[in-house]
Amino acid sequence: MLARCGMKELRDLYSDVPDELKLKAPYNLPAEMSETEVRGFFNNLAKDNKNISVCFAGGGFYDHYVPAAATSVIGRSEFLTAYTPYQPEISQGTLQYIFEYQTMMARLTGMDISNASMYDGATATAEAMMMAVASVRKRRRILVSATLNPAVRRVVDTYARYHQVEVNTIRELDGATDKEHLAGLLDTHSDVAGVILPLPNYYGIIEDYSGIADMVHARKALLIMNCIAADLATLRTPGEWGADIACGDAQSLGIPLSFGGPYLGFLCATKALMRKMPGRIVGATTDDKGRRSFVLTLQAREQHIRRDKATSNICSNQGLMTLYVSAYMSLLGTAGLREVAYRGHQTACYMLQSLTAAGGCRLKYPDRPFLNEFLLETECDIDTFIRRCIDEAGILPGIKVGDNCLLMAATEMQTRQNVDRLVEIYRSL
Repeated sequence: MLARCGMKELRDLYSDVPDELKLKAPYNLPAEMSETEVRGFFNNLAKDNKNISVCFAGGGFYDHYVPAAATSVIGRSEFLTAYTPYQPEISQGTLQYIFEYQTMMARLTGMDISNASMYDGATATAEAMMMAVASVRKRRRILVSATLNPAVRRVVDTYARYHQVEVNTIRELDGATDKEHLAGLLDTHSDVAGVILPLPNYYGIIEDYSGIADMVHARKALLIMNCIAADLATLRTPGEWGADIACGDAQSLGIPLSFGGPYLGFLCATKALMRKMPGRIVGATTDDKGRRSFVLTLQAREQHIRRDKATSNICSNQGLMTLYVSAYMSLLGTAGLREVAYRGHQTACYMLQSLTAAGGCRLKYPDRPFLNEFLLETECDIDTFIRRCIDEAGILPGIKVGDNCLLMAATEMQTRQNVDRLVEIYRSL
């Protein structure tokens, strides 16, 4: 293998890694342990965990209620242990729930089609960017709003770097995308393949995108919207805004926070872009006896076709998480999803009013609407506030943004009593 790569030793594969970053000592692996010793070792480690029972942190991932029925469904052995459906004729259960997931996500986003899910929201957004580049020929420039989640932006930049895609930032104006700057960038650059906008944005603001789809389409580019899935139950959908691609993380649709994963990326688009989508699409048909059955309609995957013809290196989907989301949306229904958003909004408003009444803080962008997340500008020491909330009440109050701002979110899981305790700590600073 080394000879085929034109190298003599294994270390030659890492010649581009700076010498000071290379490990020169043996791996620090502990000695073997018995099962009892291993359990004791991890129990001692667990004692250092902070006991956080209330989470007001958001930033793309939210503490939502998970119905017991949803957990029970994904715990069934036929789902929990199932592998990817290479043989559709014996994978009807898996294909059916993926099909149902696609149907619900297409309706939620207002788009024509959905694929069978992606790894997470950040990679789904990066894949949406690559879809735009592949769809609009001879154009390799993407415009991204400065109000997009920074974590998502970093993944987009990484994909772009290694696919020779130029990424330009659309300036932020009072917490929202600067439309005039966007128009200027579109006029200046004739090679724009797509524009990526957040819904809501990183600060929780619901931006007004009126006229942007027409502006982008007039330059023959595609409009991509990175969305918080649960919020689409009440907000104007990407389809209604005129977007070509909707993407993001579906964690907010009932998937537990779980220390960061596994989560689920969704990717929906107009029908015209169907063959540019990565991953797979499950379809419904009838067999030779007229019975309803499910098939893998499209499989634009490396494992099935030549690498240089594949749309992406995404070769699996978060199948179990797809089932999680499907069960959650089926149990709640349209009215339930809206009720969840309403309760989160009510609690967020109560929290903002209570904190501002305590003095020394204000809404960073007071003229911008929000749903359940907002950016609070405060005069207090944010690090001290966060530490005291965790230590004294088991509350994670939010995400520090800059030196004097705290990004806070509320869902149906937080009560007014939780908010009152948070405010009590804030007043005591």
